[in-house]
Amino acid sequence: MANIRDLNADHIDILKEIGNIGAGNAATALSQLLNKKIEMNVPNVQIVSFDEMMDLVGGAEQVVAAVFLRIEGDAPGSMFFVLSLPQAERFIKQMTGDHQFSFVSLQPSELGISALQELGNILAGSYLSALADFTKLKLYPSVPALTVDMIGAILQYGLLELSRVGDYAIVIDTAVHEEQQPEDSINGHFFLLPDPDSFVPIFRSLGVELS
Repeated sequence: MANIRDLNADHIDILKEIGNIGAGNAATALSQLLNKKIEMNVPNVQIVSFDEMMDLVGGAEQVVAAVFLRIEGDAPGSMFFVLSLPQAERFIKQMTGDHQFSFVSLQPSELGISALQELGNILAGSYLSALADFTKLKLYPSVPALTVDMIGAILQYGLLELSRVGDYAIVIDTAVHEEQQPEDSINGHFFLLPDPDSFVPIFRSLGVELS
């Protein structure tokens, strides 16, 4: 059975190209939604262990905002979009104009929560669409669920939906910023976890045979 550890630099380059196409699609959708020019890019794609996934966002006990969804179709898997709470709050304030929004309040505004869920929905949908276009595979996202919790608990919750899963994930870094303001980018991470049997169809469709 193919393993994510079999991926090499060429495979990573393919994933980064797909990620940048997805980011471009998401930027267009966000620009229309916010009525201002939004730019996105994918500065890095890497393969990490689950422990390293948690380290990327500050450790298993770090509280984050995460949008989780399942990928169904020809290559099932799981996808998380994770933002630190300060980054998530910055995005919500920019998107809604509610500069008082805070996750530490007893009742964060429903508008802010909906805005963050919509961001995850747009990003996940754009990335999956790019992946499906490249691979010609049929891929369908489930309805995304937004969770604010410790990253360790969030990942364990998501992974419970997998019957078998390896020890590694594909991490796609994502930077979102307004045009001409890259210094104010909002930085998050996509964690893409294909089910073990999904690696072969994904990369075979791209002309790559995994050992």
